[in-house]
Amino acid sequence: MMALRFLPLVCAGEIFELKAELNSDKKEKKKEAVKKVIASMTVGKDVSALFPDVVNCMQTDNLELKKLVYLYLMNYAKSQPDMAIMAVNTFVKDCEDPNPLIRALAVRTMGCIRVDKITEYLCEPLRKCLKDEDPYVRKTAAVCVAKLHDINAQLVEDQGFLDTLKDLISDSNPMVVANAVAALSEIAESHPNSNLLDLNPQTINKLLTALNECTEWGQIFILDCLANYTPRDDRESQSICERVTPRLSHANSAVVLSAVKVLMKFMEMLPKDLDYYGTLLKKLAPPLVTLLSAEPELQYVALRNINLIVQRRPEILKHEMKVFFVKYNDPIYVKLEKLDIMIRLASQANIAQVLAELKEYATEVDVDFVRKAVRAIGRCAIKVEQSAERCVSTLLDLIQTKVNYVVQEAIVVIKDIFRKYPNKYESVIATLCENLDSLDEPEARAAMIWIVGEYAERIDNADELLESFLEGFHDESTQVQLQLLTAIVKLFLKKPTETQELVQQVLSLATQDSDNPDLRDRGYIYWRLLSTDPVAAKEVVLAEKPLISEETDLIEPTLLEELICHIGTLASVYHKPPSAFVEGSRGVQHKRLPGSAGSGESVESPDTGSAAGVSDAPPAVIPSQGDLLGDLLNLDLTPPATTGPPPPAPSGMQLGAMDLLGGGLDSLMGDESEPPPIPLRADTPQSPQIPHQSPSPPDYSPTELGGDLGGSAAMGAGFGAPPAATPASFSAPVSGGLDDLFDLGGGVGMPMGGYSPPKTVWLPVMKGKGLEISGTFARRAGVIQMEMTLTNKAMSVMTDFAIQFNRNSFGLAPAGPLQVLNPLSPNQSIEVTLPLSTVGPVMKMDPLNNLQVAVKNNIDVFYFSCQYPISMLFVEDGKMERQVFLTTWKEIPNDSEAQFQIKDCHLSSDAASNKLQSSNIFTIAKRTVDGQDLLYQSTKLSNGIWILAELRVQTGNPNFTVCLKCRAPEVSQYVFQSYEAMLKN
Repeated sequence: MMALRFLPLVCAGEIFELKAELNSDKKEKKKEAVKKVIASMTVGKDVSALFPDVVNCMQTDNLELKKLVYLYLMNYAKSQPDMAIMAVNTFVKDCEDPNPLIRALAVRTMGCIRVDKITEYLCEPLRKCLKDEDPYVRKTAAVCVAKLHDINAQLVEDQGFLDTLKDLISDSNPMVVANAVAALSEIAESHPNSNLLDLNPQTINKLLTALNECTEWGQIFILDCLANYTPRDDRESQSICERVTPRLSHANSAVVLSAVKVLMKFMEMLPKDLDYYGTLLKKLAPPLVTLLSAEPELQYVALRNINLIVQRRPEILKHEMKVFFVKYNDPIYVKLEKLDIMIRLASQANIAQVLAELKEYATEVDVDFVRKAVRAIGRCAIKVEQSAERCVSTLLDLIQTKVNYVVQEAIVVIKDIFRKYPNKYESVIATLCENLDSLDEPEARAAMIWIVGEYAERIDNADELLESFLEGFHDESTQVQLQLLTAIVKLFLKKPTETQELVQQVLSLATQDSDNPDLRDRGYIYWRLLSTDPVAAKEVVLAEKPLISEETDLIEPTLLEELICHIGTLASVYHKPPSAFVEGSRGVQHKRLPGSAGSGESVESPDTGSAAGVSDAPPAVIPSQGDLLGDLLNLDLTPPATTGPPPPAPSGMQLGAMDLLGGGLDSLMGDESEPPPIPLRADTPQSPQIPHQSPSPPDYSPTELGGDLGGSAAMGAGFGAPPAATPASFSAPVSGGLDDLFDLGGGVGMPMGGYSPPKTVWLPVMKGKGLEISGTFARRAGVIQMEMTLTNKAMSVMTDFAIQFNRNSFGLAPAGPLQVLNPLSPNQSIEVTLPLSTVGPVMKMDPLNNLQVAVKNNIDVFYFSCQYPISMLFVEDGKMERQVFLTTWKEIPNDSEAQFQIKDCHLSSDAASNKLQSSNIFTIAKRTVDGQDLLYQSTKLSNGIWILAELRVQTGNPNFTVCLKCRAPEVSQYVFQSYEAMLKN
């Protein structure tokens, strides 16, 4: 109203009148003039010409006038720094005014005027105000320290304001404490490595005491600070949770979310069998439900946060499904978020209720929402197996509605259901084929083509259906073209006599008439496969596909941990870490949840508790290169205290006892708690494994291996009587029996230098902003080494190199800093060797030998992933005793056995044995049967996993056969790759 009242006068151009009024002796007239100036300034008019006249009005006792003048000063001081100096004396004088409101106003305004010349004069008044007797002045001064630090950080440190700010945390007034915490937190954000908020139990107690009495925003500052504290034990964690819990009933939703953040973090340290843990879970649900009764914008923020909470702890809201049911008047963004949470909470107990809701949603008028609802039905089928039949029935009902977009979405999700439950619901294919002509969306057409190709043997007119798509091949999208190519090749492999013309037609279209390189390449691969080795083509194209899982859309666990630590902030709405969207020079801290009680992060038991901590974690979903794991970003650039040789590897028995694959051998073999791997695309060729018959007689029945194969002296002592049957290749007597068979007639020498693959480019120049990194891995004298070539192809010098690995399957970690001693000049290359240890943190990767790396220099932090040959992990003490080898071979089940072919290998058995021994694959025995040499070999990984092998070498035949037996069968594929690389290079 004030702006409208005074604006006409100012707009008339009466600057001179204003000047006269500002210099008037009458206080009331002067105040009115200042109001006119502020009104003009508010609407964007330049009134900087009146600066000296307005500054003269500061000398007044009228608080309202003083506020207006200070407002004007804050706006124009930066453009008129020399004139602003005139006001300094008044500021200093006002800082000693008897009225605390004026003292606070003066120090606040001085902090807001970002002019260096004024900053120098601010120090003394600020020091006095920080120790003022009035709490209002002290709380204002505390915030002013943060503002001053932003202008001149060095000045604040030199003047000792940071220490004074820390002292204010012990202030008797809760609002002063809250502002001191807010100021220190703000400063700490711009200096992540400074330990400004030195949180200890005494400080935490003071903050918790102030929490009950300060304002709502003060409570948020304190709660955010508490969330950065890591309690010493579960008892302290429980105590803090008990004192924070009352904040859940606060009217301000920001306070509630901040309290939830603290509780979610500290719950990690509480034992799950504790009574209080269950009580806390029950207390968290009502406040989160209450947030959903607010206006839509707040609901959306609450839902995005709840989405994270449900992924971490679904048990909190498992009984609250109904509150996430969609209301007719909900905005679309709220509807879609509720739908997502409903699927996350779906279980066998509530699936009937959920499906009834989703079926109702599928009849709505909002097309986007209907599509999501139909897709949600498919996700429920994949997540809750018991509901799959009901979901398929519901989808068929929806298809009968003949609504075009509903039919197309239903077909897409039915394809996923077929992937999850093969050979179970194929009876619906006929219904799907009836709707073939109505499909016009690429995804739906591609899904239908996949179904026809996958189940071609069950569809009488499959060739006609696919031929109808082929007529407009060049008008289809790439997705449909690729799927059509694969489907027709599948059809040909299943019905070769009837579809030869069709497959030639599609291969011709894909290779000769197409400009798309992906399509052309795939066409050539299929053509080459079919023309050279139809059997191999069948094994590749018709290979068994991995089952898909609902868990693949979960946020990656490490990122989820970081986002849980940012509940109530923008990061929790975007579902991205702050570093992904915060720009500027300020350092971004990467937070993680503390280790749970008894987890691998516990100081007391680093080995024994690890399995418990991992088994409860969400499924390990491998992220895309675009959003690498959060802890990979958290580079610790300070050099270690010692830079000597890497720590010695633990003994075999120690490694066998450690949980080095996120749940031990069970996890590596894929126990029930592990999610199935992320599926390849349906049309992705997979490397075939040759069907293998065990060398054991048919009546051989293996027993479970008792104990760890860690290499202890007592190995095999507790196995009991050996099974009656032995492997066929061991059964024929040679010379003096088994003892002679395993007497190689001489000791095995020390291994020579093992095979090291050639260097490949890991970080290309484009991604590295001029830095190119190529490298390889080698094992020399028992030490794993990462050998890299760093090349600077930028125009500037590169310095300050550091490296960090993400958690990986075998605990690989740098054993020392990255030694780049001299600056890397433009167009210069440098060779760097980094020793590695195998005692780092562990997380099962996909593929198993994947390593995600962060390299930092003075330009930026760069991320890349590379794959190390598993032979780098073959340890020097991998030669198994011969009797133990026999017993172990018989004890490992047949289904843990795999056979592979190594082609075009022109080596004798002795040459092959020597080559493999140089890389720590030891030959235990050699035997010749019918002109075929049989080598029995053992090797051991750095984490204590043993691999037993039988290598068959036929004289004059360049194709070797290797049969691998291992308690962790997932390793076999990678061991075979190492065998092949060593023998061929």
